[in-house]
Amino acid sequence: MTALPQELVGQLKARFAERFTTNAAVLEQHGRGESHHVAALPDGVVFAGSTQEVADVVTLCAQHRVPVIPYGAGTSLEGHLTAVKGGISLDLSHMTEILRISQEDLDCTVQAGVTREQLNTWLRDKGLFFPIDPGANASIGGMVSTRASGTNAVRYGTMRENVLSLTVVLPNGEIIQTGGRARKSSAGYDLTRLFVGAEGTLGVVTEVTLRLYGIPEHTVAALCSFPSVQQAIDTAIAVVQLGIPVARMEFMDRGLIAAVNAYSGLSLKLEDTLAFEFHGPVGAVKEQVALVASLVQENGGNDFEWATSPEERNRLWKARHSAFYAVVSQRPNARGWSSDVCVPVSELAGCVLHTRELLKGFPVPAAILGHVGDGNYHVVFAVDPSSENELAAVAAINKKMVEKALSVGGTSTGEHGVGTGKIAYLRQEHGKAVDLMAVIKHALDPLGIMNPGKILPTA
Repeated sequence: MTALPQELVGQLKARFAERFTTNAAVLEQHGRGESHHVAALPDGVVFAGSTQEVADVVTLCAQHRVPVIPYGAGTSLEGHLTAVKGGISLDLSHMTEILRISQEDLDCTVQAGVTREQLNTWLRDKGLFFPIDPGANASIGGMVSTRASGTNAVRYGTMRENVLSLTVVLPNGEIIQTGGRARKSSAGYDLTRLFVGAEGTLGVVTEVTLRLYGIPEHTVAALCSFPSVQQAIDTAIAVVQLGIPVARMEFMDRGLIAAVNAYSGLSLKLEDTLAFEFHGPVGAVKEQVALVASLVQENGGNDFEWATSPEERNRLWKARHSAFYAVVSQRPNARGWSSDVCVPVSELAGCVLHTRELLKGFPVPAAILGHVGDGNYHVVFAVDPSSENELAAVAAINKKMVEKALSVGGTSTGEHGVGTGKIAYLRQEHGKAVDLMAVIKHALDPLGIMNPGKILPTA
């Protein structure tokens, strides 16, 4: 940490009173995310309640050249929230208003601090839902900033496809709107997509206009196990290549199944497992289910378990949603290290098997899981944060995973984002395009105050 200018401290106290704090416990909470990355604490925290208040904070920080780190629900995994150069953590968790909904147009506008679970609870009685589900109860603003996706992406896409417009506070304190509510536009640069995935390095997202969807007429979930990883992944690839419109298709290796059985009190078969969910009219869902069941059988799968009621579906999905914490719980005082890559679906089997080989005999608890419908998979490690040797060994495996993904045309991160954790691979993935990213960063944030040390090596 570095000391805040006393003039800035006085200005923030005058403007925000008790919503500006330097309390040690609050600083500790705001200096890390959910993963293994070493905490780097901010010098102060401001809890904002409106776009104008965010603009006031950013304007004051710009005047004093003090960094600003946007903070939502604190669930990020690649060090996005660490205050590597000190500064102000700008907490948007109090910005929880649902500002507008149009049932006719299937869209809504929300403040950035609204979480996905809050939004879907509010939408349920209107027969609508927002499908992007990264697992954690993340804030919508955070999901925009990391270009989140998750379990439903195979059918509904990612945040990139489901954000129509943003309200953004720029690094100089100006407020802009990046677009309207039309489903397409040819007017000017696509600024909305510029800020989706920018991880708070170009500005602070304060309001988000989202696409919504009707709650499906019929929903069925299913779980099945396989004697080998190859058989499970081959089944997933066949589902994609045949164009079966599954809503979710998740892979969990047998190590993860063992962890979630212990963590959640389940008794799932200790084999490599696929979980499916199907949405649509009754007849269409029955047809999809029959096609997938036949593919599972052809590839040696067994124990197909179906669920149609919400309670039964929740039970089947419990394993997947508790995956991160289930793995971490295997060791006392462990921290989670979760890495993700994404590859073309045709390369998925080879990459997952390559990762499986890397983990053979590795003493650190680890599991492979993923959104295999779009080629995105993860490895979760339960690491001892005090062991430099162990952290180095996990980093070496992470490096080999990323290099394998890049070698087949994939990406170093499918949904977690770059943060501080994947900076080392950006140049390898994007080459000279990284220089253009740096030009954009400098043009919008010449003082370098917006979430410094994230995405770009020198930002």
